[in-house]
Amino acid sequence: MTATALERAERRKAWAFALPALLWTGFFFLVPFAYMAAISLWTRQGREIVATWTLDNYIAFFEKAHLFKGLVVSLEITAAVTVISVLLAYPLAWIIAERVPKKWQRFALVMAILPFWTSYVVRSYSWLLVLSKGGVVNQALLALGIIAEPLELSANRTGTIIGFVHFFVMLLTLTIYANLIQLSPNYRRAAADLGANAFQTFWHVVLPLTLPGIMVGAFLTFVLCIGDYITPQILGGNNELVLPQVIMLQLGRRADFPMAAALSLVLMVVVTLAYIACARWLKMERT
Repeated sequence: MTATALERAERRKAWAFALPALLWTGFFFLVPFAYMAAISLWTRQGREIVATWTLDNYIAFFEKAHLFKGLVVSLEITAAVTVISVLLAYPLAWIIAERVPKKWQRFALVMAILPFWTSYVVRSYSWLLVLSKGGVVNQALLALGIIAEPLELSANRTGTIIGFVHFFVMLLTLTIYANLIQLSPNYRRAAADLGANAFQTFWHVVLPLTLPGIMVGAFLTFVLCIGDYITPQILGGNNELVLPQVIMLQLGRRADFPMAAALSLVLMVVVTLAYIACARWLKMERT
């Protein structure tokens, strides 16, 4: 058999292995996505969904303040959660990678990801109990005399951010730790030989080399946070609606499927733009 025939046989074999995954993706993602995109161009007239091809739903998104505000609130919360989570996760990952003995690092990572072992809904309700006016935090602060009356830590944006950060710090810790343990100590030795102090070594050597791990975790945090419905619904108190909550209102209360589809596509566009912005670091490879 010639080399060309072997290449063709290998190519056919590769397509045969990939075909089930391609069919699955096409049937369960591309087809529903195309249908949702089509519905987003329809309109709701009374109780009927009319297949009139128009951009009215997208125009209404920008013209109606309560719809556009949902996206703004989502971006503000997501940005705050991402920044806070990175600032908390990096020191934790560094301590596990650099200060914890290697034989104990696996145990430390297990302890770090314990929140993943509990139900997402249960975890959110647990934070609601902790942050409520009669919760552990307020009761402790009152007992210590730090505050005179309970703080509003739940049913607002603060509670939502705390609930999110608790979850995503662990995710970012894993991605940053994975980069830190691959970092050769020779880089730091070389920087020290060139006269760099500890901060200069971190800022000019360690941080740039671990940036891919930070960006992977930050992107995952952004995607999961901006599309989350459960945590804002439980801890946010419906005082500020994020975009997923607005979408659910269009479905549950108004049965406006075209508008819900349009808002969902707007959310997908935002996530796509975030990926494009992070693509440089997501594809970075250390040489």
